[in-house]
Amino acid sequence: MNTFYSLLLSQPVSALTGAGLYIATYLSFLSLLKYPRNWKLPSASSTLVTGALAAFTVAFVSVSPSNPEVSLDVSTMLFLSGFIIVLFGIVSSPAIDFNPGSRRVVEFFANFGDTAGVWMLLPALVGAYAFPEAKLQGVLAAAITVELVWYFRHKSTVKRHPYSLDEHDTLVLNTQAKGNIEGFAKRHGISELEFLADGLQWNGCNKNTLPCPFNLYTNRLGLNTAPCCREHMKDLAYYVSTCLKDLNVDYWLEGGSLLGAVRENGNLLAWEDDVDISFLLDDKTTWSSITKALSERGKQDGYYIDAFGGEGLISISYDRPLLWPMRWERNRMRGEIRLDLVAYRRAVNQGQAIVERNSKKGVLPKTDSGWYGLAEEIVFPTSTIRFLGNDIPCPNKPQTYLQTLYQDYQTIEYLYVSSEAAETRRSTDTVQ
Repeated sequence: MNTFYSLLLSQPVSALTGAGLYIATYLSFLSLLKYPRNWKLPSASSTLVTGALAAFTVAFVSVSPSNPEVSLDVSTMLFLSGFIIVLFGIVSSPAIDFNPGSRRVVEFFANFGDTAGVWMLLPALVGAYAFPEAKLQGVLAAAITVELVWYFRHKSTVKRHPYSLDEHDTLVLNTQAKGNIEGFAKRHGISELEFLADGLQWNGCNKNTLPCPFNLYTNRLGLNTAPCCREHMKDLAYYVSTCLKDLNVDYWLEGGSLLGAVRENGNLLAWEDDVDISFLLDDKTTWSSITKALSERGKQDGYYIDAFGGEGLISISYDRPLLWPMRWERNRMRGEIRLDLVAYRRAVNQGQAIVERNSKKGVLPKTDSGWYGLAEEIVFPTSTIRFLGNDIPCPNKPQTYLQTLYQDYQTIEYLYVSSEAAETRRSTDTVQ
């Protein structure tokens, strides 16, 4: 027993145990970040698990090996707690920055989301020198190794495809930049924008690069969706449409995508940040069957699938799925090209046949079950509408559907754009 206990207290084992605890805490924290990226709060249980792992890691490192039952190194505890809080704040900034109401400091770190973690190398070296304890050094070594691997993975040179900005893209950019586009791009880290002698060029993303952080560009800065991301949204929309058709699922265009199809003559809204499609759960299409089928196809075809059963939401992303545990690192990305697939079901509300969803959408009224729904006759039988150059299923009465969702859907409202950016671009969009 004494030999085993001595082994546990040996420096190599202590360092490896500390490193392992940090990796477990880091991965648990990454799993939480999928929620803010989808405009949701993490569940209480998953948050508690992550917090407990972090607390246990700090406690393990802070207890002195000479007398582990009573001796607590407060200085080490404070240093490691502060180190983890700052580093995890940096790691989470791109996900939190999806929200247009996030703070400037969050935007600053999100601007450098692929490099900022490496900035913690100096504090790690200082801490390792000031607190020469094997357990702490194991945690710091693991943390910096993770950040260096992330940095070098995403700093590799990958060819990006050049795109031209159309007249409206350029006009909105110039409006938000108040005429100083170059200074605006530098201040907000818009690295995709290249200044050529004959104008502007957008170096677009693809499946081999990180996606453009267009959620920041549209929601915080009030810019148009990047041209490359518009193209990838189109591909994603018709990939998912084909999958659902092959699976014989009843589905239809939803939300802002339907609004674009109706109000913008088959185009995306200029500042669109995702594609919205809904589908019907019934005897032949169950939640488990549809998530399993889409996950299998996504893995085969290179699309990332994430399911939120409590909300009836399947998030389908353009980026490639990775093997566990690397798949959770996608939550650190500064952007995401995504399609939200939302489940509806048939029900009866106050004697009327309806279809309803678990999550709130626009001003959809609550039903007897506590869900949100509308008359079934507005949706079924589905019709078709022109969207991004092709026909796609839509509600039977698309205008009535949009009125139920948004009331006056012809009036331009910037639902996910910061108020300051929306006010700046309002006159530009009115002219257009």
